[in-house]
Amino acid sequence: MSAFDPKRKSQPAGLSAAEAYEKAAADQLVLIDIRSPKEWRDTGIGASATPISMHLPGFMEQVAKATGGDTSRPLALICASGGRSSVVAPKLEEAGYTSIYNVAEGMIGGRYGKGWIPSGLPLEPYSSGP
Repeated sequence: MSAFDPKRKSQPAGLSAAEAYEKAAADQLVLIDIRSPKEWRDTGIGASATPISMHLPGFMEQVAKATGGDTSRPLALICASGGRSSVVAPKLEEAGYTSIYNVAEGMIGGRYGKGWIPSGLPLEPYSSGP
């Protein structure tokens, strides 16, 4: 699936990996890495990102915790290359979140950009959880 679904009436705004990193580091948004724990272990997590896997139970509850329950708090979603984040964004909109960004180039890059890791942005190791 492409990062942007033409059938959707609205699309999440896009951010580059570098923009997402800068905004998360400045506490201007909550950056959520929605990949799997295996992917986090394999590559690490982007610095300033919160790992909340879309693949595990309790995803929405964990997002609410990360935002302090504030559905107007800006969120940026990152996955490997933009596909999963484009699927999760509308689900968050349906749950009432009003400011969602898609980091469509993802961690490894693709047609929307170079990606977090190839851009040399900072990573933190992931060693806990499932």
